[in-house]
Amino acid sequence: MSYIARIAKSAARPALATAARRSVAPLTATRGIKKINFGGVEEVVHERADWPQERLLEYFKNDTLALIGYGSQGYGQGLNLRDNGLNVIIGVRKNGASWKAAIEDGWVPGQNLFDVSEAVQKGTIVMNLLSDAAQSETWNALKPLLTKEKTLYFSHGFSPVFKELTHVEPPTDIDVILAAPKGSGRTVRSLFKEGRGINSSYAVWNDVTGKAEEKAIALAVAIGSGYVYQTTFEREVNSDLYGERGCLMGGIHGMFLAQYEVLRENGHTPSEAFNETVEEATQSLYPLVGKYGMDYMYDACSTTARRGALDWYPIFKDALKPVFNDLYNSVKTGAETQRSLDFNSQPDYREKLEAELQTIRNMEIWQVGKEVRKLRPENN
Repeated sequence: MSYIARIAKSAARPALATAARRSVAPLTATRGIKKINFGGVEEVVHERADWPQERLLEYFKNDTLALIGYGSQGYGQGLNLRDNGLNVIIGVRKNGASWKAAIEDGWVPGQNLFDVSEAVQKGTIVMNLLSDAAQSETWNALKPLLTKEKTLYFSHGFSPVFKELTHVEPPTDIDVILAAPKGSGRTVRSLFKEGRGINSSYAVWNDVTGKAEEKAIALAVAIGSGYVYQTTFEREVNSDLYGERGCLMGGIHGMFLAQYEVLRENGHTPSEAFNETVEEATQSLYPLVGKYGMDYMYDACSTTARRGALDWYPIFKDALKPVFNDLYNSVKTGAETQRSLDFNSQPDYREKLEAELQTIRNMEIWQVGKEVRKLRPENN
């Protein structure tokens, strides 16, 4: 382990200096709703405590939540809604893989598991959690079933925002809302079970009843959110597509590969290259950044590491910002949406996707990672 990792890992002192510099204003409460100053911008944040289970049960007592699709988000949100005691049913293709997965999770055919069309007709709130490509493919069949008095719910702004490409144009005579967890459905579920809760955004596309915003916030809490902040459909999809292609997945993977390859090309062993690139980052430094912030990391590391980071982060920023600008433009113009729809609508897309993922699995860096993880104390 390097000096920076030893220093950061052993840092147990409270982040007093960092806390003193934070620009979070004191909380002001109105019915539990809090206004927080995020770096000079005041936002309203709704918390799970604002919507305790008894309030959710009362609010949705006359509703049937028809959750369509049982992929990652469908699984997490559906089970959380069920555990919260709400009347939720699942709609998927009968006898397909999702149907069988739902049965394994305790959903009962004819009771709370139905074919898609039957579920939509039974639901007062239709939660469209099909994949983006599937939403586009099934929209013509689904739309006529979205009669007045129903509510249409999304967890991603993809389909309605890029309706020229997806052909998903929500009805204008019903409430259309969004609650978007900032993580996978598996995380939505695991954090709920831990009694914590993921953070989510909410948005309103149509407000016919005058209650769409309140409904969106309540549903965001009901699916397992710890706190909820406001966005728009457009901002949600643009930031989501941008983020997952950038720092969350694509960008960080590319940076890992570049650093690893340079180390290997300069004579470093696979284990050393992996430890200095991935293991130290994910096991020592990133958790501290997540817990205390990057400014804390600068405070906690060695003077040598601090000097190098201060010198080099502007260089990386200047080199990468044009790439991020290109990426954001590609998202905003719909180019990324078109690429996604074109690929994911192909009949053999699963086989093609598996081939690409297998290439990643076979990369030396991730093969080395399998062996390094076996050496962690918790795995021995």
